[in-house]
Amino acid sequence: MIITIIETIYRFLWGDFLQIPLPGGGSVGISLLIILLIPVGIYFTIRTRVLPVRLFSEMVKALLEKKKEESSLSTFQTLIVSTATRVGMGNLVGVVAAISAGGAGAVFWMWITAVIGSSTAFIEATLAQLYKEKDPLYGGYRGGPAYYIHHYIEDRQGTKKKHVLIAVLFAISGLICWCGISQVISNSVASSFENAFSIPPLYTTIVLVILAAFIVLRKNATVKVLDVIVPIMAVFYFAITVFLIMTHIPSLPGVFSRIFKEAFGFRQAAAGGFGAVIMNGVKRGLFSNEAGSGSAPCAAAAAECERPGKAGLVQALGVFIDTIVICSCTAMIMLLAPEKMLAGKEGMELLQAAMRYHFGEAGVIFIAVTLFLFSFSTFLGILFYARSNVAYLFGDNWFSQTAYKVLALVMLFIGGIATYTFVWDLGDVGIGLMTIFNIGILYLMGGQALAEMRDMEKNMK
Repeated sequence: MIITIIETIYRFLWGDFLQIPLPGGGSVGISLLIILLIPVGIYFTIRTRVLPVRLFSEMVKALLEKKKEESSLSTFQTLIVSTATRVGMGNLVGVVAAISAGGAGAVFWMWITAVIGSSTAFIEATLAQLYKEKDPLYGGYRGGPAYYIHHYIEDRQGTKKKHVLIAVLFAISGLICWCGISQVISNSVASSFENAFSIPPLYTTIVLVILAAFIVLRKNATVKVLDVIVPIMAVFYFAITVFLIMTHIPSLPGVFSRIFKEAFGFRQAAAGGFGAVIMNGVKRGLFSNEAGSGSAPCAAAAAECERPGKAGLVQALGVFIDTIVICSCTAMIMLLAPEKMLAGKEGMELLQAAMRYHFGEAGVIFIAVTLFLFSFSTFLGILFYARSNVAYLFGDNWFSQTAYKVLALVMLFIGGIATYTFVWDLGDVGIGLMTIFNIGILYLMGGQALAEMRDMEKNMK
Protein backbone atom coordinates (compact mmCIF):
# COMPACT_ATOMS: atom_id res chain seq x y z
CA MET A 1 0.00 0.00 0.00
CA ILE A 2 2.71 2.49 1.05
CA ILE A 3 4.94 1.47 -1.87
CA THR A 4 2.05 1.98 -4.30
CA ILE A 5 1.38 5.48 -2.92
CA ILE A 6 5.06 6.44 -3.17
CA GLU A 7 5.34 5.17 -6.75
CA THR A 8 2.15 7.03 -7.72
CA ILE A 9 3.47 10.31 -6.30
CA TYR A 10 6.82 9.67 -7.98
CA ARG A 11 5.19 9.25 -11.40
CA PHE A 12 3.10 12.39 -10.84
CA LEU A 13 6.15 14.49 -9.98
CA TRP A 14 8.78 13.01 -12.30
CA GLY A 15 6.73 11.30 -15.02
CA ASP A 16 5.79 12.81 -18.37
CA PHE A 17 3.25 15.45 -17.32
CA LEU A 18 3.26 16.86 -20.88
CA GLN A 19 4.35 15.43 -24.21
CA ILE A 20 5.87 17.80 -26.80
CA PRO A 21 5.77 16.35 -30.34
CA LEU A 22 8.95 16.44 -32.41
CA PRO A 23 9.27 16.75 -36.21
CA GLY A 24 9.31 13.44 -37.97
CA GLY A 25 7.46 11.65 -35.20
CA GLY A 26 8.27 10.96 -31.60
CA SER A 27 7.99 13.30 -28.64
CA VAL A 28 9.80 14.49 -25.54
CA GLY A 29 8.14 14.21 -22.12
CA ILE A 30 8.25 17.09 -19.64
CA SER A 31 7.76 16.44 -15.93
CA LEU A 32 5.74 18.59 -13.54
CA LEU A 33 8.93 19.67 -11.78
CA ILE A 34 10.36 21.04 -15.02
CA ILE A 35 7.15 22.95 -15.68
CA LEU A 36 7.53 24.58 -12.26
CA LEU A 37 11.29 25.20 -12.15
CA ILE A 38 11.97 26.65 -15.59
CA PRO A 39 9.32 29.44 -15.37
CA VAL A 40 10.38 30.47 -11.85
CA GLY A 41 13.99 30.69 -13.03
CA ILE A 42 13.05 32.81 -16.04
CA TYR A 43 10.79 35.01 -13.87
CA PHE A 44 13.52 35.83 -11.36
CA THR A 45 16.16 36.18 -14.06
CA ILE A 46 14.02 38.96 -15.54
CA ARG A 47 13.18 40.50 -12.15
CA THR A 48 16.86 40.54 -11.11
CA ARG A 49 17.84 41.87 -14.55
CA VAL A 50 20.07 38.86 -15.29
CA LEU A 51 21.83 39.03 -11.92
CA PRO A 52 24.34 36.20 -12.62
CA VAL A 53 25.86 38.19 -15.50
CA ARG A 54 25.32 41.71 -14.20
CA LEU A 55 26.67 41.14 -10.69
CA PHE A 56 29.18 38.35 -11.29
CA SER A 57 32.10 40.38 -9.90
CA GLU A 58 30.07 41.11 -6.76
CA MET A 59 29.34 37.40 -6.41
CA VAL A 60 33.08 36.75 -6.22
CA LYS A 61 33.68 39.67 -3.82
CA ALA A 62 30.98 38.36 -1.48
CA LEU A 63 33.21 35.36 -0.76
CA LEU A 64 35.56 37.67 1.14
CA GLU A 65 33.00 38.51 3.84
CA LYS A 66 34.55 37.92 7.26
CA LYS A 67 32.70 36.41 10.21
CA LYS A 68 32.93 37.84 13.74
CA GLU A 69 31.58 34.95 15.81
CA GLU A 70 33.73 31.85 16.11
CA SER A 71 30.70 29.51 16.15
CA SER A 72 29.15 30.94 12.98
CA LEU A 73 30.09 30.25 9.36
CA SER A 74 31.53 32.65 6.80
CA THR A 75 29.93 33.06 3.37
CA PHE A 76 32.80 31.03 1.90
CA GLN A 77 32.15 28.15 4.32
CA THR A 78 28.45 28.07 3.43
CA LEU A 79 29.45 27.98 -0.24
CA ILE A 80 31.63 24.96 0.58
CA VAL A 81 28.68 23.19 2.26
CA SER A 82 26.23 23.91 -0.57
CA THR A 83 28.81 22.97 -3.21
CA ALA A 84 29.36 19.67 -1.40
CA THR A 85 25.71 18.74 -1.96
CA ARG A 86 25.39 20.24 -5.44
CA VAL A 87 28.49 18.53 -6.79
CA GLY A 88 27.59 14.85 -6.91
CA MET A 89 26.16 12.20 -9.20
CA GLY A 90 24.45 14.83 -11.34
CA ASN A 91 27.83 16.26 -12.34
CA LEU A 92 29.03 12.85 -13.49
CA VAL A 93 26.29 10.44 -14.55
CA GLY A 94 23.73 13.26 -14.97
CA VAL A 95 25.83 15.05 -17.59
CA VAL A 96 26.53 11.76 -19.34
CA ALA A 97 22.80 10.99 -19.46
CA ALA A 98 21.96 14.47 -20.78
CA ILE A 99 24.50 14.24 -23.61
CA SER A 100 23.42 10.68 -24.43
CA ALA A 101 19.81 11.86 -24.77
CA GLY A 102 20.26 15.23 -26.46
CA GLY A 103 23.69 15.12 -28.02
CA ALA A 104 26.43 17.69 -27.45
CA GLY A 105 23.80 20.45 -27.62
CA ALA A 106 22.69 19.42 -24.12
CA VAL A 107 25.81 21.17 -22.78
CA PHE A 108 24.65 24.56 -24.10
CA TRP A 109 21.22 24.15 -22.57
CA MET A 110 22.75 23.20 -19.24
CA TRP A 111 24.65 26.49 -19.37
CA ILE A 112 21.35 28.31 -19.92
CA THR A 113 19.67 26.52 -17.01
CA ALA A 114 22.63 27.56 -14.84
CA VAL A 115 21.98 31.24 -15.60
CA ILE A 116 18.31 31.08 -14.68
CA GLY A 117 19.04 28.76 -11.75
CA SER A 118 21.49 31.29 -10.31
CA SER A 119 18.72 33.88 -10.07
CA THR A 120 16.45 31.45 -8.23
CA ALA A 121 19.31 30.51 -5.89
CA PHE A 122 19.84 34.19 -5.06
CA ILE A 123 16.19 34.67 -4.10
CA GLU A 124 15.88 31.62 -1.86
CA ALA A 125 19.25 32.14 -0.16
CA THR A 126 18.50 35.80 0.55
CA LEU A 127 15.15 34.87 2.09
CA ALA A 128 16.91 32.29 4.27
CA GLN A 129 19.25 35.03 5.52
CA LEU A 130 16.38 37.45 6.17
CA TYR A 131 14.66 34.92 8.45
CA LYS A 132 17.59 33.07 10.02
CA GLU A 133 17.66 32.30 13.74
CA LYS A 134 20.33 31.69 16.37
CA ASP A 135 21.24 28.00 16.74
CA PRO A 136 21.51 27.17 20.47
CA LEU A 137 22.88 23.65 19.88
CA TYR A 138 25.59 24.04 17.25
CA GLY A 139 26.20 27.76 17.61
CA GLY A 140 25.95 30.34 14.85
CA TYR A 141 22.75 30.51 12.80
CA ARG A 142 20.19 28.23 11.17
CA GLY A 143 17.25 28.60 8.82
CA GLY A 144 15.89 27.68 5.41
CA PRO A 145 12.52 27.37 3.69
CA ALA A 146 10.76 25.87 6.73
CA TYR A 147 11.62 29.05 8.63
CA TYR A 148 10.72 31.66 6.01
CA ILE A 149 7.50 29.78 5.19
CA HIS A 150 6.68 29.81 8.91
CA HIS A 151 7.25 33.57 9.19
CA TYR A 152 5.19 34.28 6.07
CA ILE A 153 2.15 32.40 7.43
CA GLU A 154 2.55 34.05 10.84
CA ASP A 155 2.66 37.51 9.26
CA ARG A 156 -0.37 36.81 7.07
CA GLN A 157 -2.46 35.47 9.95
CA GLY A 158 -1.14 37.90 12.55
CA THR A 159 -0.62 35.25 15.23
CA LYS A 160 2.41 33.45 16.66
CA LYS A 161 2.53 29.71 15.93
CA LYS A 162 4.72 26.86 17.09
CA HIS A 163 4.41 25.08 13.74
CA VAL A 164 2.92 25.86 10.32
CA LEU A 165 1.57 22.97 8.23
CA ILE A 166 3.33 23.84 4.95
CA ALA A 167 6.63 24.44 6.78
CA VAL A 168 6.22 21.07 8.54
CA LEU A 169 5.55 19.33 5.22
CA PHE A 170 8.64 20.95 3.70
CA ALA A 171 10.80 19.89 6.64
CA ILE A 172 9.50 16.29 6.52
CA SER A 173 9.99 16.16 2.74
CA GLY A 174 13.59 17.25 3.18
CA LEU A 175 14.35 14.62 5.78
CA ILE A 176 12.75 11.92 3.62
CA CYS A 177 14.69 13.09 0.56
CA TRP A 178 18.06 13.08 2.32
CA CYS A 179 17.53 9.56 3.70
CA GLY A 180 16.77 8.36 0.16
CA ILE A 181 19.84 10.12 -1.23
CA SER A 182 21.97 8.39 1.42
CA GLN A 183 21.10 5.03 -0.14
CA VAL A 184 21.89 6.20 -3.66
CA ILE A 185 25.25 7.60 -2.50
CA SER A 186 26.51 4.39 -0.92
CA ASN A 187 25.24 2.23 -3.78
CA SER A 188 27.04 4.38 -6.36
CA VAL A 189 30.31 4.42 -4.43
CA ALA A 190 30.23 0.66 -3.74
CA SER A 191 29.51 -0.10 -7.41
CA SER A 192 32.30 2.16 -8.72
CA PHE A 193 34.85 0.67 -6.30
CA GLU A 194 33.82 -2.84 -7.30
CA ASN A 195 34.36 -1.95 -10.98
CA ALA A 196 37.65 -0.11 -10.43
CA PHE A 197 39.28 -2.17 -7.67
CA SER A 198 37.20 -5.40 -7.49
CA ILE A 199 36.38 -4.62 -3.84
CA PRO A 200 33.16 -6.33 -2.63
CA PRO A 201 30.40 -3.75 -1.95
CA LEU A 202 30.04 -4.90 1.68
CA TYR A 203 33.63 -3.94 2.53
CA THR A 204 33.36 -0.54 0.83
CA THR A 205 30.06 0.14 2.58
CA ILE A 206 31.39 -0.73 6.04
CA VAL A 207 34.36 1.61 5.64
CA LEU A 208 32.11 4.35 4.25
CA VAL A 209 29.66 4.13 7.15
CA ILE A 210 32.39 4.05 9.82
CA LEU A 211 34.13 7.05 8.29
CA ALA A 212 30.85 8.97 7.98
CA ALA A 213 29.81 8.12 11.55
CA PHE A 214 33.14 9.32 12.94
CA ILE A 215 32.53 12.73 11.34
CA VAL A 216 28.79 13.38 11.61
CA LEU A 217 28.39 12.18 15.20
CA ARG A 218 30.88 14.78 16.40
CA LYS A 219 29.46 18.22 17.14
CA ASN A 220 31.03 20.49 14.52
CA ALA A 221 33.33 18.20 12.53
CA THR A 222 31.20 18.23 9.36
CA VAL A 223 32.05 21.74 8.17
CA LYS A 224 35.74 21.33 9.08
CA VAL A 225 36.00 18.18 6.94
CA LEU A 226 34.11 19.76 4.05
CA ASP A 227 36.43 22.77 4.17
CA VAL A 228 39.21 20.35 3.21
CA ILE A 229 37.48 17.85 0.91
CA VAL A 230 35.44 20.14 -1.36
CA PRO A 231 38.22 22.48 -2.58
CA ILE A 232 40.55 19.54 -3.15
CA MET A 233 38.06 17.48 -5.16
CA ALA A 234 36.86 20.45 -7.22
CA VAL A 235 40.36 21.73 -7.99
CA PHE A 236 41.70 18.29 -8.93
CA TYR A 237 38.75 17.54 -11.22
CA PHE A 238 39.07 20.97 -12.83
CA ALA A 239 42.86 20.59 -13.20
CA ILE A 240 42.53 17.20 -14.91
CA THR A 241 40.05 18.70 -17.37
CA VAL A 242 42.28 21.71 -18.09
CA PHE A 243 45.18 19.34 -18.76
CA LEU A 244 42.96 17.33 -21.07
CA ILE A 245 41.85 20.45 -22.94
CA MET A 246 45.43 21.74 -23.29
CA THR A 247 46.50 18.43 -24.82
CA HIS A 248 43.56 18.48 -27.25
CA ILE A 249 43.56 22.13 -28.34
CA PRO A 250 43.24 21.30 -32.07
CA SER A 251 39.99 19.43 -31.30
CA LEU A 252 38.36 22.28 -29.36
CA PRO A 253 36.90 24.22 -32.32
CA GLY A 254 35.15 21.06 -33.47
CA VAL A 255 33.79 20.36 -29.99
CA PHE A 256 32.34 23.86 -29.54
CA SER A 257 31.00 23.85 -33.08
CA ARG A 258 29.22 20.59 -32.33
CA ILE A 259 27.79 21.96 -29.07
CA PHE A 260 26.27 25.06 -30.68
CA LYS A 261 25.21 23.31 -33.87
CA GLU A 262 23.33 20.58 -32.04
CA ALA A 263 21.90 23.02 -29.49
CA PHE A 264 20.01 24.93 -32.16
CA GLY A 265 18.75 22.04 -34.24
CA PHE A 266 15.09 21.50 -33.30
CA ARG A 267 15.47 17.87 -32.32
CA GLN A 268 18.67 18.55 -30.40
CA ALA A 269 17.26 21.66 -28.75
CA ALA A 270 14.22 19.80 -27.50
CA ALA A 271 16.13 16.76 -26.30
CA GLY A 272 19.19 18.68 -25.13
CA GLY A 273 17.39 21.61 -23.54
CA PHE A 274 15.28 19.41 -21.36
CA GLY A 275 17.50 16.35 -21.40
CA ALA A 276 19.66 17.80 -18.62
CA VAL A 277 16.66 17.96 -16.37
CA ILE A 278 14.61 14.89 -17.25
CA MET A 279 17.19 12.13 -17.47
CA ASN A 280 17.59 9.94 -14.41
CA GLY A 281 21.16 10.99 -13.66
CA VAL A 282 20.29 14.68 -13.45
CA LYS A 283 17.15 13.94 -11.47
CA ARG A 284 19.38 12.42 -8.80
CA GLY A 285 20.94 15.85 -8.31
CA LEU A 286 17.76 17.88 -9.03
CA PHE A 287 19.10 19.41 -12.20
CA SER A 288 22.57 19.17 -10.65
CA ASN A 289 22.55 22.68 -9.11
CA GLU A 290 19.45 22.18 -6.88
CA ALA A 291 18.27 25.77 -7.47
CA GLY A 292 14.65 26.05 -6.38
CA SER A 293 14.58 22.86 -4.31
CA GLY A 294 15.10 24.67 -1.01
CA SER A 295 18.20 22.67 -0.01
CA ALA A 296 20.96 25.26 -0.35
CA PRO A 297 19.08 27.93 1.69
CA CYS A 298 19.67 25.68 4.73
CA ALA A 299 23.38 26.43 4.27
CA ALA A 300 22.89 30.07 3.26
CA ALA A 301 21.05 30.81 6.51
CA ALA A 302 24.12 29.74 8.51
CA ALA A 303 26.30 32.49 7.04
CA GLU A 304 27.32 35.50 9.08
CA CYS A 305 27.52 38.37 6.61
CA GLU A 306 27.07 42.14 6.37
CA ARG A 307 23.89 41.95 4.28
CA PRO A 308 21.44 39.12 3.49
CA GLY A 309 21.98 39.73 -0.22
CA LYS A 310 25.66 38.81 0.10
CA ALA A 311 24.69 35.26 1.07
CA GLY A 312 22.35 35.23 -1.93
CA LEU A 313 25.18 36.27 -4.26
CA VAL A 314 27.43 33.52 -2.91
CA GLN A 315 24.79 30.83 -3.52
CA ALA A 316 24.22 32.18 -7.03
CA LEU A 317 27.95 31.71 -7.58
CA GLY A 318 27.58 28.16 -6.28
CA VAL A 319 25.24 27.34 -9.16
CA PHE A 320 27.83 28.74 -11.59
CA ILE A 321 30.58 26.57 -10.06
CA ASP A 322 28.42 23.46 -10.13
CA THR A 323 26.99 23.68 -13.64
CA ILE A 324 29.24 25.96 -15.71
CA VAL A 325 32.51 24.64 -14.27
CA ILE A 326 32.11 21.08 -12.92
CA CYS A 327 29.43 19.85 -15.34
CA SER A 328 31.36 21.34 -18.26
CA CYS A 329 34.43 19.41 -17.11
CA THR A 330 32.52 16.13 -17.43
CA ALA A 331 31.17 17.20 -20.82
CA MET A 332 34.66 17.94 -22.14
CA ILE A 333 35.95 14.57 -20.93
CA MET A 334 33.22 12.90 -22.97
CA LEU A 335 33.22 15.10 -26.06
CA LEU A 336 37.01 14.94 -26.52
CA ALA A 337 36.84 11.13 -26.77
CA PRO A 338 36.01 9.44 -30.13
CA GLU A 339 32.27 8.77 -30.44
CA LYS A 340 32.84 5.24 -31.75
CA MET A 341 34.64 4.27 -28.53
CA LEU A 342 31.66 5.31 -26.43
CA ALA A 343 28.96 3.73 -28.57
CA GLY A 344 26.62 1.36 -26.75
CA LYS A 345 27.66 2.49 -23.27
CA GLU A 346 25.74 4.56 -20.75
CA GLY A 347 25.98 5.97 -17.23
CA MET A 348 29.17 5.51 -15.22
CA GLU A 349 30.42 2.91 -17.71
CA LEU A 350 30.33 5.57 -20.43
CA LEU A 351 32.29 8.09 -18.36
CA GLN A 352 34.82 5.47 -17.30
CA ALA A 353 35.27 4.46 -20.95
CA ALA A 354 36.03 8.08 -21.87
CA MET A 355 38.56 8.36 -19.02
CA ARG A 356 40.12 5.05 -20.02
CA TYR A 357 40.65 6.46 -23.53
CA HIS A 358 42.32 9.61 -22.16
CA PHE A 359 44.37 8.21 -19.26
CA GLY A 360 44.21 4.42 -19.45
CA GLU A 361 43.27 2.42 -16.34
CA ALA A 362 44.45 5.34 -14.18
CA GLY A 363 41.50 7.30 -15.55
CA VAL A 364 39.03 4.66 -14.36
CA ILE A 365 40.57 4.74 -10.89
CA PHE A 366 40.49 8.56 -10.87
CA ILE A 367 36.76 8.59 -11.64
CA ALA A 368 36.07 6.02 -8.90
CA VAL A 369 37.95 8.13 -6.34
CA THR A 370 36.30 11.32 -7.61
CA LEU A 371 32.87 9.75 -7.30
CA PHE A 372 33.72 8.73 -3.73
CA LEU A 373 34.74 12.29 -2.81
CA PHE A 374 31.74 13.84 -4.57
CA SER A 375 29.32 11.41 -2.96
CA PHE A 376 30.85 11.40 0.51
CA SER A 377 30.85 15.21 0.65
CA THR A 378 27.22 15.17 -0.48
CA PHE A 379 26.32 12.92 2.46
CA LEU A 380 28.05 15.25 4.91
CA GLY A 381 26.38 18.26 3.32
CA ILE A 382 22.83 16.89 3.47
CA LEU A 383 23.24 16.07 7.15
CA PHE A 384 24.24 19.69 7.72
CA TYR A 385 21.04 20.72 5.91
CA ALA A 386 19.03 18.32 8.06
CA ARG A 387 19.99 20.14 11.27
CA SER A 388 17.61 23.04 10.70
CA ASN A 389 14.71 20.84 9.59
CA VAL A 390 15.10 18.49 12.57
CA ALA A 391 15.21 21.49 14.91
CA TYR A 392 12.08 22.98 13.35
CA LEU A 393 10.13 19.76 13.75
CA PHE A 394 11.38 18.47 17.11
CA GLY A 395 12.92 21.45 18.87
CA ASP A 396 16.45 22.03 20.09
CA ASN A 397 17.63 18.75 21.58
CA TRP A 398 20.55 16.43 20.90
CA PHE A 399 18.40 13.31 20.95
CA SER A 400 16.45 14.19 17.77
CA GLN A 401 19.58 15.46 16.02
CA THR A 402 21.49 12.26 16.79
CA ALA A 403 18.52 10.00 15.98
CA TYR A 404 18.27 11.41 12.45
CA LYS A 405 22.02 11.02 11.90
CA VAL A 406 21.83 7.38 12.98
CA LEU A 407 18.87 6.81 10.63
CA ALA A 408 20.84 8.33 7.73
CA LEU A 409 23.84 6.10 8.54
CA VAL A 410 21.59 3.02 8.54
CA MET A 411 20.25 4.06 5.10
CA LEU A 412 23.83 4.58 3.95
CA PHE A 413 24.67 1.01 4.95
CA ILE A 414 21.55 -0.52 3.38
CA GLY A 415 22.10 1.31 0.10
CA GLY A 416 25.65 -0.01 -0.25
CA ILE A 417 24.69 -3.68 -0.01
CA ALA A 418 21.22 -3.61 -1.64
CA THR A 419 20.13 -3.28 -5.23
CA TYR A 420 17.45 -0.79 -6.25
CA THR A 421 14.68 -0.28 -3.68
CA PHE A 422 11.61 1.93 -3.55
CA VAL A 423 13.44 4.13 -1.00
CA TRP A 424 15.38 5.59 -3.92
CA ASP A 425 12.07 6.75 -5.39
CA LEU A 426 11.25 8.08 -1.93
CA GLY A 427 14.29 10.36 -2.22
CA ASP A 428 13.02 11.76 -5.52
CA VAL A 429 9.53 12.17 -4.06
CA GLY A 430 11.00 14.09 -1.13
CA ILE A 431 12.99 16.51 -3.25
CA GLY A 432 10.04 16.94 -5.61
CA LEU A 433 7.71 17.90 -2.76
CA MET A 434 10.36 20.24 -1.33
CA THR A 435 10.54 21.98 -4.68
CA ILE A 436 6.77 22.43 -4.93
CA PHE A 437 6.48 23.93 -1.42
CA ASN A 438 9.53 26.15 -1.93
CA ILE A 439 8.64 27.50 -5.36
CA GLY A 440 5.16 28.47 -4.23
CA ILE A 441 6.55 30.60 -1.40
CA LEU A 442 9.27 32.12 -3.62
CA TYR A 443 6.60 33.76 -5.78
CA LEU A 444 4.91 35.12 -2.65
CA MET A 445 8.03 36.30 -0.80
CA GLY A 446 10.42 36.97 -3.69
CA GLY A 447 9.69 40.69 -3.54
CA GLN A 448 11.51 40.91 -0.21
CA ALA A 449 14.67 39.44 -1.72
CA LEU A 450 14.38 41.76 -4.72
CA ALA A 451 14.05 44.76 -2.39
CA GLU A 452 17.20 43.64 -0.56
CA MET A 453 18.99 43.34 -3.92
CA ARG A 454 18.05 46.90 -4.93
CA ASP A 455 19.08 48.30 -1.55
CA MET A 456 22.36 46.40 -1.67
CA GLU A 457 23.12 47.75 -5.13
CA LYS A 458 22.48 51.34 -3.96
CA ASN A 459 25.04 50.85 -1.19
CA MET A 460 27.51 49.40 -3.68
CA LYS A 461 27.28 52.56 -5.76
